[in-house]
Amino acid sequence: MPHDALIGPVATPDLHVMTYNIRRRFPHHRPWGSDRSTARSGLVRRLLAAEQPTLLGVQEALADQVAFVADALGPDYLWVGTGRNSSGEDERCAVFYDSRRLEVTGWKQWALSSTPDEPGSRSWGNLAHRVVVSVDFIDLATGARLRVFNTHFDHLSWRSRTESAKFMLHLVQAARAAEPDAAIVVTGDFNAGVGSAAYRWLTEEGTLRDAWDAADTRVTPQWATYSTFRHRRRRPGGKRIDFILVGHGVDVVSTGINAARFAGRAASDHEPVQSVLRYGEALAGAPEQAGAAT
Repeated sequence: MPHDALIGPVATPDLHVMTYNIRRRFPHHRPWGSDRSTARSGLVRRLLAAEQPTLLGVQEALADQVAFVADALGPDYLWVGTGRNSSGEDERCAVFYDSRRLEVTGWKQWALSSTPDEPGSRSWGNLAHRVVVSVDFIDLATGARLRVFNTHFDHLSWRSRTESAKFMLHLVQAARAAEPDAAIVVTGDFNAGVGSAAYRWLTEEGTLRDAWDAADTRVTPQWATYSTFRHRRRRPGGKRIDFILVGHGVDVVSTGINAARFAGRAASDHEPVQSVLRYGEALAGAPEQAGAAT
Protein backbone atom coordinates (compact mmCIF):
# COMPACT_ATOMS: atom_id res chain seq x y z
CA MET A 1 0.00 0.00 0.00
CA PRO A 2 1.63 3.32 -1.04
CA HIS A 3 2.45 5.91 1.56
CA ASP A 4 0.72 9.27 1.25
CA ALA A 5 3.36 11.96 0.85
CA LEU A 6 3.67 14.87 3.24
CA ILE A 7 4.96 17.07 0.39
CA GLY A 8 5.94 14.80 -2.51
CA PRO A 9 7.36 15.86 -5.88
CA VAL A 10 7.10 19.60 -6.55
CA ALA A 11 6.73 21.64 -9.70
CA THR A 12 9.57 23.72 -11.09
CA PRO A 13 10.86 26.19 -9.98
CA ASP A 14 10.15 25.06 -6.40
CA LEU A 15 12.75 22.87 -4.67
CA HIS A 16 11.82 20.13 -2.20
CA VAL A 17 14.56 19.76 0.42
CA MET A 18 14.73 17.05 3.11
CA THR A 19 17.13 16.35 5.96
CA TYR A 20 16.97 12.85 7.40
CA ASN A 21 19.02 10.94 9.96
CA ILE A 22 18.24 7.42 8.75
CA ARG A 23 19.83 5.68 11.76
CA ARG A 24 22.94 3.63 11.10
CA ARG A 25 22.76 -0.14 11.17
CA PHE A 26 23.76 -1.68 14.51
CA PRO A 27 24.33 -5.45 14.39
CA HIS A 28 23.89 -5.95 18.14
CA HIS A 29 20.26 -4.83 18.34
CA ARG A 30 17.58 -7.43 18.93
CA PRO A 31 16.33 -8.88 15.65
CA TRP A 32 12.67 -8.30 16.64
CA GLY A 33 13.05 -4.76 17.99
CA SER A 34 12.03 -1.39 16.53
CA ASP A 35 15.65 -0.74 15.53
CA ARG A 36 15.95 -3.83 13.31
CA SER A 37 17.54 -2.44 10.15
CA THR A 38 16.08 -5.05 7.81
CA ALA A 39 12.56 -4.03 8.84
CA ARG A 40 13.29 -0.31 8.87
CA SER A 41 14.84 -0.31 5.40
CA GLY A 42 11.49 -1.12 3.83
CA LEU A 43 9.89 1.78 5.68
CA VAL A 44 12.63 4.19 4.58
CA ARG A 45 12.07 3.02 1.02
CA ARG A 46 8.33 3.68 1.22
CA LEU A 47 8.82 7.14 2.67
CA LEU A 48 11.47 8.24 0.17
CA ALA A 49 9.62 6.79 -2.81
CA ALA A 50 6.57 8.85 -1.88
CA GLU A 51 8.35 12.09 -1.01
CA GLN A 52 10.90 12.23 -3.87
CA PRO A 53 12.77 15.29 -2.53
CA THR A 54 14.78 17.22 -5.09
CA LEU A 55 17.60 17.43 -2.55
CA LEU A 56 18.23 15.15 0.43
CA GLY A 57 20.87 15.44 3.12
CA VAL A 58 21.19 12.20 5.10
CA GLN A 59 23.09 11.47 8.28
CA GLU A 60 24.39 8.19 9.78
CA ALA A 61 24.39 6.37 6.44
CA LEU A 62 26.84 3.49 6.15
CA ALA A 63 28.04 2.55 2.67
CA ASP A 64 25.33 -0.07 2.10
CA GLN A 65 22.69 2.33 3.42
CA VAL A 66 23.82 5.03 0.98
CA ALA A 67 23.39 2.52 -1.83
CA PHE A 68 19.99 1.57 -0.47
CA VAL A 69 18.80 5.20 -0.31
CA ALA A 70 19.99 5.77 -3.88
CA ASP A 71 18.04 2.73 -5.02
CA ALA A 72 14.94 3.86 -3.13
CA LEU A 73 15.02 7.30 -4.76
CA GLY A 74 15.51 5.91 -8.25
CA PRO A 75 17.99 6.02 -11.14
CA ASP A 76 17.72 9.79 -11.70
CA TYR A 77 19.25 10.50 -8.29
CA LEU A 78 22.98 10.83 -7.71
CA TRP A 79 24.95 11.53 -4.53
CA VAL A 80 28.24 12.82 -3.14
CA GLY A 81 30.06 12.37 0.19
CA THR A 82 32.53 9.91 1.71
CA GLY A 83 32.86 8.18 5.06
CA ARG A 84 33.88 10.27 8.03
CA ASN A 85 37.04 8.29 8.90
CA SER A 86 40.49 8.93 7.41
CA SER A 87 40.00 5.88 5.20
CA GLY A 88 36.73 7.25 3.80
CA GLU A 89 34.74 4.55 5.57
CA ASP A 90 32.05 4.59 8.29
CA GLU A 91 29.07 6.97 8.42
CA ARG A 92 28.42 9.40 5.59
CA CYS A 93 26.64 12.74 5.45
CA ALA A 94 25.75 12.07 1.83
CA VAL A 95 23.90 14.62 -0.29
CA PHE A 96 21.45 13.11 -2.79
CA TYR A 97 20.02 15.13 -5.64
CA ASP A 98 17.71 14.75 -8.62
CA SER A 99 20.06 15.00 -11.60
CA ARG A 100 17.19 16.03 -13.87
CA ARG A 101 17.01 19.27 -11.90
CA LEU A 102 20.44 19.88 -10.35
CA GLU A 103 23.96 19.55 -11.72
CA VAL A 104 27.02 19.39 -9.44
CA THR A 105 29.82 21.81 -10.30
CA GLY A 106 32.00 20.97 -7.29
CA TRP A 107 31.95 19.54 -3.80
CA LYS A 108 34.15 19.19 -0.73
CA GLN A 109 34.12 17.43 2.63
CA TRP A 110 35.70 18.81 5.80
CA ALA A 111 36.34 17.27 9.18
CA LEU A 112 34.67 19.14 12.02
CA SER A 113 37.90 19.71 13.90
CA SER A 114 40.65 22.26 14.37
CA THR A 115 42.30 20.72 11.28
CA PRO A 116 39.32 20.52 8.93
CA ASP A 117 41.35 19.63 5.83
CA GLU A 118 42.71 16.51 7.53
CA PRO A 119 40.27 13.63 6.89
CA GLY A 120 39.35 11.74 10.02
CA SER A 121 40.67 14.39 12.41
CA ARG A 122 38.92 15.05 15.73
CA SER A 123 38.96 17.96 18.17
CA TRP A 124 36.89 19.71 20.80
CA GLY A 125 36.05 16.61 22.83
CA ASN A 126 34.08 14.56 20.31
CA LEU A 127 34.84 10.84 20.42
CA ALA A 128 33.30 10.13 17.00
CA HIS A 129 34.53 11.71 13.78
CA ARG A 130 32.25 14.44 12.45
CA VAL A 131 32.08 16.00 8.98
CA VAL A 132 30.35 18.58 6.84
CA VAL A 133 29.81 18.16 3.09
CA SER A 134 29.48 21.18 0.80
CA VAL A 135 28.06 20.84 -2.73
CA ASP A 136 27.79 23.48 -5.46
CA PHE A 137 24.92 23.10 -7.93
CA ILE A 138 23.53 24.74 -11.00
CA ASP A 139 19.74 24.61 -11.08
CA LEU A 140 19.02 23.32 -14.57
CA ALA A 141 15.48 24.71 -14.49
CA THR A 142 16.34 28.30 -13.58
CA GLY A 143 20.08 28.70 -14.13
CA ALA A 144 20.46 29.81 -10.51
CA ARG A 145 23.42 28.67 -8.42
CA LEU A 146 22.96 26.80 -5.16
CA ARG A 147 25.38 25.77 -2.42
CA VAL A 148 24.29 23.09 0.04
CA PHE A 149 25.91 22.09 3.34
CA ASN A 150 25.00 18.83 5.09
CA THR A 151 26.33 17.86 8.52
CA HIS A 152 25.93 15.87 11.72
CA PHE A 153 27.17 17.44 14.96
CA ASP A 154 28.47 15.46 17.93
CA HIS A 155 25.90 13.97 20.31
CA LEU A 156 27.99 14.17 23.50
CA SER A 157 30.33 17.17 23.44
CA TRP A 158 28.76 20.61 23.96
CA ARG A 159 32.06 22.21 23.02
CA SER A 160 32.28 20.21 19.79
CA ARG A 161 28.78 21.30 18.74
CA THR A 162 29.58 24.95 19.48
CA GLU A 163 32.92 24.93 17.66
CA SER A 164 31.36 23.01 14.77
CA ALA A 165 28.69 25.69 14.48
CA LYS A 166 31.33 28.42 14.41
CA PHE A 167 33.18 26.61 11.63
CA MET A 168 29.96 26.08 9.69
CA LEU A 169 29.12 29.77 9.96
CA HIS A 170 32.60 30.60 8.65
CA LEU A 171 32.04 28.31 5.65
CA VAL A 172 28.66 29.84 4.90
CA GLN A 173 29.92 33.40 5.20
CA ALA A 174 32.89 32.61 2.95
CA ALA A 175 30.56 31.06 0.37
CA ARG A 176 28.32 34.09 0.41
CA ALA A 177 31.27 36.46 0.04
CA ALA A 178 32.66 34.46 -2.88
CA GLU A 179 29.34 34.17 -4.70
CA PRO A 180 26.72 36.61 -3.32
CA ASP A 181 24.00 35.55 -5.77
CA ALA A 182 24.12 31.85 -4.92
CA ALA A 183 21.39 30.46 -2.69
CA ILE A 184 22.58 28.70 0.46
CA VAL A 185 20.84 25.79 2.18
CA VAL A 186 22.07 23.92 5.27
CA THR A 187 20.71 20.53 6.33
CA GLY A 188 21.69 18.47 9.32
CA ASP A 189 21.24 16.71 12.62
CA PHE A 190 22.72 19.24 15.03
CA ASN A 191 22.05 17.29 18.24
CA ALA A 192 21.16 20.68 19.72
CA GLY A 193 17.91 22.54 20.17
CA VAL A 194 16.77 26.07 19.45
CA GLY A 195 18.11 27.46 22.73
CA SER A 196 21.59 25.99 22.34
CA ALA A 197 24.83 27.85 21.74
CA ALA A 198 25.32 25.98 18.45
CA TYR A 199 21.92 27.11 17.16
CA ARG A 200 22.54 30.70 18.22
CA TRP A 201 25.89 30.77 16.44
CA LEU A 202 24.27 29.59 13.24
CA THR A 203 21.25 31.90 13.28
CA GLU A 204 21.74 34.99 15.45
CA GLU A 205 23.79 37.02 12.96
CA GLY A 206 21.10 36.64 10.30
CA THR A 207 23.32 34.82 7.81
CA LEU A 208 21.06 31.78 8.14
CA ARG A 209 17.38 31.48 9.02
CA ASP A 210 15.55 28.49 10.44
CA ALA A 211 13.15 27.24 7.74
CA TRP A 212 10.61 26.35 10.42
CA ASP A 213 10.40 29.98 11.54
CA ALA A 214 10.70 31.44 8.04
CA ALA A 215 8.04 29.27 6.37
CA ASP A 216 4.89 30.81 4.96
CA THR A 217 3.06 27.60 5.84
CA ARG A 218 3.74 24.77 8.29
CA VAL A 219 2.08 21.59 7.12
CA THR A 220 2.51 19.72 10.43
CA PRO A 221 2.63 20.45 14.14
CA GLN A 222 6.07 20.91 15.69
CA TRP A 223 6.86 17.31 16.47
CA ALA A 224 10.11 16.41 18.24
CA THR A 225 12.53 15.43 15.49
CA TYR A 226 14.28 12.84 17.66
CA SER A 227 11.49 10.38 18.39
CA THR A 228 13.41 7.26 19.55
CA PHE A 229 10.81 5.30 17.54
CA ARG A 230 7.88 6.46 19.68
CA HIS A 231 4.47 6.46 18.05
CA ARG A 232 2.31 7.27 21.06
CA ARG A 233 1.98 10.24 23.39
CA ARG A 234 3.56 12.61 20.89
CA ARG A 235 2.60 16.20 21.57
CA PRO A 236 3.01 19.35 19.47
CA GLY A 237 5.81 21.63 20.63
CA GLY A 238 8.50 18.94 20.74
CA LYS A 239 12.21 19.66 20.63
CA ARG A 240 13.74 20.13 17.19
CA ILE A 241 17.37 19.06 16.72
CA ASP A 242 17.23 18.39 12.96
CA PHE A 243 17.11 21.54 10.87
CA ILE A 244 16.92 23.06 7.42
CA LEU A 245 18.52 26.50 7.45
CA VAL A 246 18.42 28.92 4.54
CA GLY A 247 20.48 31.91 3.49
CA HIS A 248 19.66 35.32 2.06
CA GLY A 249 17.28 35.32 -0.89
CA VAL A 250 15.71 31.94 -0.17
CA ASP A 251 11.97 31.92 0.42
CA VAL A 252 10.48 29.05 2.46
CA VAL A 253 7.10 28.27 0.94
CA SER A 254 6.22 25.49 3.36
CA THR A 255 7.83 23.15 5.85
CA GLY A 256 6.93 20.17 7.98
CA ILE A 257 8.22 17.39 10.22
CA ASN A 258 7.31 14.02 8.75
CA ALA A 259 6.18 11.78 11.61
CA ALA A 260 4.91 9.03 9.31
CA ARG A 261 4.22 5.66 10.88
CA PHE A 262 3.64 2.38 9.07
CA ALA A 263 1.37 0.09 11.09
CA GLY A 264 2.70 1.92 14.15
CA ARG A 265 6.36 1.57 13.15
CA ALA A 266 8.87 4.34 12.49
CA ALA A 267 11.50 4.21 9.73
CA SER A 268 14.14 5.84 11.94
CA ASP A 269 14.62 7.26 15.42
CA HIS A 270 14.61 10.72 13.79
CA GLU A 271 11.79 12.32 11.85
CA PRO A 272 12.74 13.83 8.47
CA VAL A 273 12.31 17.60 8.15
CA GLN A 274 11.09 18.83 4.76
CA SER A 275 10.76 22.25 3.13
CA VAL A 276 9.67 23.68 -0.19
CA LEU A 277 12.02 26.49 -1.23
CA ARG A 278 12.19 29.18 -3.89
CA TYR A 279 15.31 31.15 -4.66
CA GLY A 280 17.04 33.28 -7.23
CA GLU A 281 15.01 34.14 -10.31
CA ALA A 282 12.34 31.65 -9.21
CA LEU A 283 11.03 34.14 -6.64
CA ALA A 284 9.81 36.54 -9.29
CA GLY A 285 7.83 34.16 -11.47
CA ALA A 286 6.98 31.17 -9.31
CA PRO A 287 3.49 29.65 -9.42
CA GLU A 288 1.19 30.37 -6.52
CA GLN A 289 1.06 26.81 -5.22
CA ALA A 290 3.74 24.22 -4.54
CA GLY A 291 3.30 20.49 -4.34
CA ALA A 292 2.16 19.60 -7.86
CA ALA A 293 4.19 16.94 -9.56
CA THR A 294 6.28 17.83 -12.59
